[in-house]
Amino acid sequence: MTFHNGNATYVEKVSLNIKDLERSLKFYTETIGFQVLNQNETSAELTADGENVLLILNQTDKERTHPRSAGLYHFALLLPEREDLALMTMQLAAKQIPLGSADHHVSEALYLDDPDGNGIEIYIDREPEHWIWNDNQVHMVTEPLNAQDLLKNRPDPEDFKGLPKDTIMGHVHLHVSELQKTDEFYTEGLGFEVILNFGGQALFMGSEKYHHHIAANIWNGLGAPAPEKGSIGLDYYTVVYPSDEALNEAVSRLKALGFTAEKEDGYTLTVDPSGNHIRIQTQNSHK
Repeated sequence: MTFHNGNATYVEKVSLNIKDLERSLKFYTETIGFQVLNQNETSAELTADGENVLLILNQTDKERTHPRSAGLYHFALLLPEREDLALMTMQLAAKQIPLGSADHHVSEALYLDDPDGNGIEIYIDREPEHWIWNDNQVHMVTEPLNAQDLLKNRPDPEDFKGLPKDTIMGHVHLHVSELQKTDEFYTEGLGFEVILNFGGQALFMGSEKYHHHIAANIWNGLGAPAPEKGSIGLDYYTVVYPSDEALNEAVSRLKALGFTAEKEDGYTLTVDPSGNHIRIQTQNSHK
């Protein structure tokens, strides 16, 4: 949790385009455990603590552009305690939600899709002192989750009362069209560090030595097309900088590299080389 405070640059919230707001709200509140903070006829802001927005839902009349486009692979909700992940596992099982799971050594994770096929990861971190580093790269694997150990205290799904208030947006993982310009944009531009280069297939990038705040893969194929604006999937996500100085430096770097960085009301809008929209700001710029 400490990697999302202090000097870290991190992902704060994700905005999704979905087909049916009522259907999505039912899923995200009754199954995942969000609270609705604000809502109108076509959009809603969701929160875990009643104050901070983690997820925005926007109803759209546009379909998903292409089954193998660039865009969202998943957004990832970071729970505060392992007991929370155990209870979430039982909650999702009780709701008969198809689940994947994995032990990544740095974390333990569940994987699922929302009603529109938007990917979701729900995870907990292991303590950083237990992470393994080799040549400045963090050791991450995909191994079976030890569900028997996770559920050893037999959590009762009846005890599920929604997302814990300390739940945060841990990271986003993106489909991109290629990795070279992606690396340049996120590291030289936004200022993240490559924490793991996964076999030339994916980059895991973080701030303050977190295993990843942003990941990008080419698993939808080299040259994966950018999604049509407003189509089902990722609308944008926000990256928060620790200070105005850090934000301004990032904007200058992006422009020097030839990327767009347009100042809007309370944030600066930029777009990665694969067409993923990012709002960059400081913690206080939008309060």
